[in-house]
Amino acid sequence: MIDNYVINENPITIKRALISVFDKNGIEEFAKFLSEKNIEIVSTGGTSALLKKAQIPIVEINDFTNFPEIMGGRVKTINPLVEGGILALRDQHESDMMMNNINQIDLVVCNLYPFTTVIKNKDHTLSDALENIDIGGPTMIRSAAKNVGWVVVATHPNDYALIIQELNKEGEISYNTRISLAKKAFATTASYETAISNYITKDEYPSQMGLTLKKHSKLRYGENPHQSASAYQISENNSNNILNAKQLQGKKLSYNNIMDGDAALSCLKEFTETACVIVKHANPCGVSTGESSLEAFNRAFAADSVSAFGGIIAMNSKCTNEIAKELDKIFVEIVIAPSFDSEALDIFAKKKNLRIMQIGDIKSMPIGHDIRNLEGGLLIQEINRDRLTINELNIVTKKSPTNEQLQSMLFGWRVLKHVKSNAIITIKDKTTVGIGAGQVSRIDAVEIALIKSGRNIKNSILCSDAFFPFRDSIDRVSKSELGAIIQPGGSIKDLEVINACNEYEIPMVFTGRRCFKH
Repeated sequence: MIDNYVINENPITIKRALISVFDKNGIEEFAKFLSEKNIEIVSTGGTSALLKKAQIPIVEINDFTNFPEIMGGRVKTINPLVEGGILALRDQHESDMMMNNINQIDLVVCNLYPFTTVIKNKDHTLSDALENIDIGGPTMIRSAAKNVGWVVVATHPNDYALIIQELNKEGEISYNTRISLAKKAFATTASYETAISNYITKDEYPSQMGLTLKKHSKLRYGENPHQSASAYQISENNSNNILNAKQLQGKKLSYNNIMDGDAALSCLKEFTETACVIVKHANPCGVSTGESSLEAFNRAFAADSVSAFGGIIAMNSKCTNEIAKELDKIFVEIVIAPSFDSEALDIFAKKKNLRIMQIGDIKSMPIGHDIRNLEGGLLIQEINRDRLTINELNIVTKKSPTNEQLQSMLFGWRVLKHVKSNAIITIKDKTTVGIGAGQVSRIDAVEIALIKSGRNIKNSILCSDAFFPFRDSIDRVSKSELGAIIQPGGSIKDLEVINACNEYEIPMVFTGRRCFKH
């Protein structure tokens, strides 16, 4: 290390460039431009072959180093004459360079072997993955970025235009441009190494974990106007999610829009049958299935039409013009669907601010992990993909539920997973009737669900995300002509609760597992 080194912040002239790229988009045009500026080009392997074919003058890397490419191209640029030319401090290492015949390299143009693309192929082998781990590329990129005072680094084809523009205008490259490209370079190599580490480790919860995030968009603000915010994507996640959706019209998504859209899609992915989910403040307020998308929407909306105002509408089948006509009568923030009738889009176009999001196949469970931010850390867990079956239901009361009630219980359990705890919901005919979400006492959640249910409570199914600690909830619902109850069980007072259900002749089943959502 060099003590008290002061970084050169003056503009620099480019006299020599080293070009070694896997992604060759735009490289011919860029190299031709550099050559026309009398910048010497040193190049390697397939890149040099491409440039020579385009009749662009280049110096082969083995001529530059007086050392051949060896081991099938595995060793090309890991050489003191290359690394010295990149890392040399022009104001301090001139004598070392002269003594060792090192020529300075002012511009490094390099992108990396497509490791992440290769490992996405389900038929790839470990050998395929290892052979696509770039060694020389990251070394050159990091060296150039480290020596930002004297060297320019370009790691992506979209960097070329910036360099061309500045050389045409100024004839040299400013420090601000160099530092900007260096930041991008270090982010590129960090992301690359993280992908390799995560792949090789193959441990769901390793002792160390890297997470690569790619900026999706800068947001106007966060949950509240005084909070700044941006949206980031996990680089390896290519699922059909809210950040990957195509926006067909409307205002830019806000922080809260993204949160609500994600919550809606997460719930919607529970269903393979035609379904509609309406979300408000990250909680479902209406969920239903139907023979058609229109029927599913109408039932979900009718479940709580008041709360649906200003909400998010998500469906897993085509949004038709009939649905668009219904939505035209109310205010909603977002409509999400895999496709839209052209007539529906024409109707939506009248509401310029309405956000229309097209997403791919969403009849599949979400992938990946649930990651929660803490002050000073993260909590990481499996996504709750629990799919309850009838055979797993344990009937604990004297009176048994009907088969129709059992089917409604399974529907309710799928919805319940997506409601903030403590959660109580009521279900009838595979449609939510009342949702009591996010209460600190279970009896309060019961009370809200009953209020929301109103007269529709009769013969509905009550679903609880955790056990009833006392019989008070059963006493409360006994006056409502409830159809049946599903809950996890597991309380020390289970027998008291079961006896209460027997007393009121309410069928009840235990799932044996809970579905908290915090």
